[in-house]
Amino acid sequence: MIECVNVTKTISVGSDKAWAAISAIGGLDQWFPIIAECCVNGDGVGAVRIMKLADGSEINDRIEEINDAEKRFRYTRTACPFPVSRYLGTVEVGDDNGKTQVSWTIEMDVAAQDRDDLVALITGALSDGIDGLGRYLMAGSL
Repeated sequence: MIECVNVTKTISVGSDKAWAAISAIGGLDQWFPIIAECCVNGDGVGAVRIMKLADGSEINDRIEEINDAEKRFRYTRTACPFPVSRYLGTVEVGDDNGKTQVSWTIEMDVAAQDRDDLVALITGALSDGIDGLGRYLMAGSL
């Protein structure tokens, strides 16, 4: 079953600053609460981002797109502890009167029996991640 989850929020920093943090690929452990460690193998499209979660499990992403003109970032999750068979993440950054609108969308293939729990988990994690990005950038990090 294909499921789409989207969280869109406005953070109080300029879109160029937010885009710089997102398009840098790594550093999610600095602002994404669920991520304890993050490292990147390679550069740009094709790079692999390896993240360890607070519970010790691991997530791997392959970077599919970094579009500076559109401020759009896409990745495919190649390994994760969640019961999904396909997982595509898209982060889009837009200007909102000097602030930034961050839209994070996940398209995933998930079994019907796992749908509700996984949608709730991912929605909460994305919301916390966008909030964390805002706090991180407001603190002058980056």
